[in-house]
Amino acid sequence: MTMMPVRMRLAVIGTGRMGGAMVRRLRRAGFEVTAYNRSRDKAEAVAAGAGATLAATAREAAASADIVLVSLADDAAVSAAYGGGDGIAAGLRPGSVVLETSTIAPETVAVLHTLVDKQGATLLDTPVSGSVSFVEQGRLTVLAGGSGEALDRVRPVLDALAERVFHVGDSGTGAAMKLAVNSVVHGLNQALSEALVLAERAGIPRESAYEVFAASAVAAPFVQYKRDAFLHPDETPVAFTLELVAKDLDLILDLAGRVGAAMQQARLNGRLARTAAEGGFGGRDLSAMAEFLRSGGPDVPEPC
Repeated sequence: MTMMPVRMRLAVIGTGRMGGAMVRRLRRAGFEVTAYNRSRDKAEAVAAGAGATLAATAREAAASADIVLVSLADDAAVSAAYGGGDGIAAGLRPGSVVLETSTIAPETVAVLHTLVDKQGATLLDTPVSGSVSFVEQGRLTVLAGGSGEALDRVRPVLDALAERVFHVGDSGTGAAMKLAVNSVVHGLNQALSEALVLAERAGIPRESAYEVFAASAVAAPFVQYKRDAFLHPDETPVAFTLELVAKDLDLILDLAGRVGAAMQQARLNGRLARTAAEGGFGGRDLSAMAEFLRSGGPDVPEPC
């Protein structure tokens, strides 16, 4: 991708792992970026490293931008960021577009849609699939719900971050699609963790077993890019915590209950992730499920 200055002013709300990587990627693409994070020290570090402007409030960040990109941990954090006198909604200008990239419930998207509409702005739910390394390489997959016209307007921004952009339907469908994708990701993580421990207990060196998985019929992109996390967990930065896995699976099961989808595997995976998180693994990378299983793991019966 040729990096050229683009006359679009952006705000990024949330400068954690993914949000911080997005700030850096967008600055390299030539965009003007204003960054805000509730924990100011995180935003300061990201802004200083990327050459972005620092905002004191979410409102200030939103007011500075044509496009506001939000990347936060969960529904509660997202709702808090939009509301109140210093929130995102209060700062939005008519005609601006909000890209909500957080993994949240479709019902939360509906509430945010109302807040944003009142300001004369447009909300797109645009959660992403891919890791921090995918952000850095501009290889994310975007799952977009909402106005096709607004999506066309923000294409230069998404093209800087993503290899593919799918417009999956109306507002809320992007959020639902992300939950469907993550149900597979978390299933893969659980299956890979179990299979790796099984191979080890059968006397096969961990590296050898993983090499086979990565060359076999199960060699999904997840298996490839999580190799270091599974083989060298103490040397690999946390990309996505088991606590967030448990949160995702709660959202997935809530959605399944509302639409009448049977998801027995997700139900059991959710119980396992929650048990691991409560057992001291919550802040560790999702690949630490393997270490949790090595330590004995839980005796969790299959759901009825």
